[in-house]
Amino acid sequence: MREYLLTLCITAAVTYLLTGPVRKFAIVAGAMPEIRARDVHREPTPRLGGIAMFFGLCAGLLVADHLPNLNAVFENSNEPRALLSGAALIWLIGVLDDKFEIDALIKLGGQMIAAGVMVMQGLTILWIPIPGVGTVSLTSGQGTLLTVALVVITINAVNFVDGLDGLAAGMVCIASAASFMYAYRIWYGYGIEAAAPATLFAAILMGMCLGFLPHNMHPARIFMGDSGSMLIGLVLAAGAISVTGQVDPAAMKLNFGGARDATHAMLPVFIPLLMPLTIIAIPFADLVLAIVRRTWNGKSPFAADRGHLHHRLLEIGHSHSRAVLIMYFWSALIAFGTVAYSVHSTSVWILLLIVALSALGLVLLLLPRFRPRTPRWAEAFVPPRYRRRRAEHVEAEAAPEESGTPVGPAPAPVPELSGATRLHGSTAVSERPRVRSHERE
Repeated sequence: MREYLLTLCITAAVTYLLTGPVRKFAIVAGAMPEIRARDVHREPTPRLGGIAMFFGLCAGLLVADHLPNLNAVFENSNEPRALLSGAALIWLIGVLDDKFEIDALIKLGGQMIAAGVMVMQGLTILWIPIPGVGTVSLTSGQGTLLTVALVVITINAVNFVDGLDGLAAGMVCIASAASFMYAYRIWYGYGIEAAAPATLFAAILMGMCLGFLPHNMHPARIFMGDSGSMLIGLVLAAGAISVTGQVDPAAMKLNFGGARDATHAMLPVFIPLLMPLTIIAIPFADLVLAIVRRTWNGKSPFAADRGHLHHRLLEIGHSHSRAVLIMYFWSALIAFGTVAYSVHSTSVWILLLIVALSALGLVLLLLPRFRPRTPRWAEAFVPPRYRRRRAEHVEAEAAPEESGTPVGPAPAPVPELSGATRLHGSTAVSERPRVRSHERE
């Protein structure tokens, strides 16, 4: 566990430290698209954040290769090399798309090629457990088709959910944390070494997301772009494929006494196929609703609009940050609820807890204007808008303006900071400067 945590921290540190320079590079390279009608941000923001995330992935794999226990993963399996090959290809396609906006069919073809590269190096699904039937071995063609489909669906699900600042990175981080808990239990609890690569992939993916989130939270300094969303989607799918395709259910010494017993016994092995769906669940529902809505209105199913779930949350009164946190809540409920059910599938308390938390989530959706007040001892750890003193000060300043009474002379304007002293990147700790048009040019 210490080596996994060290790998996670190194990956997060490298990603965090490189995101600031990558932001400057994206501005110089002109990777800053114009504001579209469906965008929620108001100023052009640089993309290419996936560059820092990719180098964080490389650093995590390099560190793990030199650790005593995790080195066995590289010696006994070719899966880390397969992941790196597929990740490099999908990352390159994403970088080109962030800069030149390549065609959607070309991106789809690149995603399939990246999945095929991983299959050729052994990262594939060899069998699937079917409740009531047992383990069904797949042919080479069947395994390849299922692996490519899982990779493409997961990549596009992550890309589709990337609509608000910090949303995609946070949801993938939650899903990877649940995957890490599941894979580590298979590896440590059952003593199956074949689950070690999936555990390593999940730890590295958590580090990539945690290192990028401080730069991507609202208001975002940089977007991950397709170079980041497709990359983390591929890593998430690779972990699920690894633990499903390489872990033999017979090694878990499962005995089947009937259809119901087989279902409960095979559930822990079947969960990895469902784990990527925990992040696809919300985007997939949004996708289906969008297709129905656009077709019903006589528009093309691919016509962009502002009717997605995160847009609806903003329209009913939720702030940007609150909308993201609500999506986090539902992702965590689905992901960790799935893992908890795989461990105690016969426990009624698990179902009752999931139902109670679902009710809580519905209540949060109906309270868009509720603003919590943080205790004074915790004010240093939350954004300024949730601090009592800050909120009271803002309300006191707003009251005279509403009553029409003069409030005294206007404060002196804050002098513009020079390029050498302006806060930016990972060094910004206060009001973040906005990118101006002359800086983009």
